[in-house]
Amino acid sequence: LVAVVVAVISTRADQQAANPAPSSAFTAAGLQGTDMGGVPAPNFSLTDQNGKQISLAQFKGEPVIVTFLYTHCPDACPLTAEKLRLMVANLGSSAQHIAILAVSVDPKRDTHASVINFSQAHGLLSYSNWHYLTGTQAQLSPIWSNYSVYAAAAAAASSSGSVSHTTALYLLDKQGHERAFFSDEATAASLTTDMQILLKQ
Repeated sequence: LVAVVVAVISTRADQQAANPAPSSAFTAAGLQGTDMGGVPAPNFSLTDQNGKQISLAQFKGEPVIVTFLYTHCPDACPLTAEKLRLMVANLGSSAQHIAILAVSVDPKRDTHASVINFSQAHGLLSYSNWHYLTGTQAQLSPIWSNYSVYAAAAAAASSSGSVSHTTALYLLDKQGHERAFFSDEATAASLTTDMQILLKQ
């Protein structure tokens, strides 16, 4: 966990040096996740579970969570999805002003059907701002790299079918800046608290 956070912080520090943000605008402000300093989040565009083209930039004006999942995941991804479902429930009507973008780390097996089934199984399909985003290896690899996410190619996965990948949740503010980062230490309560803060800013 420490290695993951250090690697992410190091990458974002390099980006922040190239794109400095006003320090007064990006204080931790009580956020429970690791402070990301307000570096602009890299934009991307992929297709969601409804076949709609979705770009990160279109959600400017709303806080966003960017995470990385795959539908056949036996452990970390279902836990992340459950935390997100509970966060949505905790936020009530305010949740409709938050977008959740889940980027696939398994381009070969995250089919339309599997994405729908995963979203439904974890109580997120009915949430209008839930977007499970899929694409080809060529489309997804640059996004993983831009967000410091390691994802093993599906073809290189073990016989169990699992894909080794980084657990990551990036919390972005309404201006599209990275404000906080969680790995697997995230809880529904900490996500709820941080998104409540970002909704008010």
